[in-house]
Amino acid sequence: MSTETTRTVSATQAAEWLAAGDAILIDVREPDEFRAEHIAAAASLPLGTVGDLRQNLKVPENRRIVVHCLKGGRGEQACRKLEDILPAHRIYNLEGGITAWKQAGLPVVGPATGKGGPSIFRQVQMIVGSLVLLSVALGFLGLTPAFALAGFFGFMLAFAGFSGWCGLALLLQRMPWNRTA
Repeated sequence: MSTETTRTVSATQAAEWLAAGDAILIDVREPDEFRAEHIAAAASLPLGTVGDLRQNLKVPENRRIVVHCLKGGRGEQACRKLEDILPAHRIYNLEGGITAWKQAGLPVVGPATGKGGPSIFRQVQMIVGSLVLLSVALGFLGLTPAFALAGFFGFMLAFAGFSGWCGLALLLQRMPWNRTA
């Protein structure tokens, strides 16, 4: 793994590179986040699949690679992985992610305003987090089996993270508020 700190680039500088054809942009957010809203020039390559970059994209060595997520955390993780896979490339994390891109007044594709609610990923976090909190609270109020229920929710969340399969996310995709027109 690379020991250097990840290079960052501002949204305006990245936009200049993209307009000049000097860079490619990789969005490492989850597919539902990408579908909801993304930067037009971005290729979707979720963080979990970044290791497969060579199979999914051909990147000339003279082009910079700019990686982004929502705010920068997953982008930094992806940059570290890419630095190991593609040591000859110049790899940058978009400082502040798509959030900074929009704050800079740069365009995005998708329902940037109004309709777009939380992503399915965030909905799963809110629901499971609330269920764990409720279970622990019930456990402290004397309903001891509720602690086991909290453990079950934690296990299922870890299982979803390791396997990439989440039954709750599949159910939420079918809900009317998450359906695309």
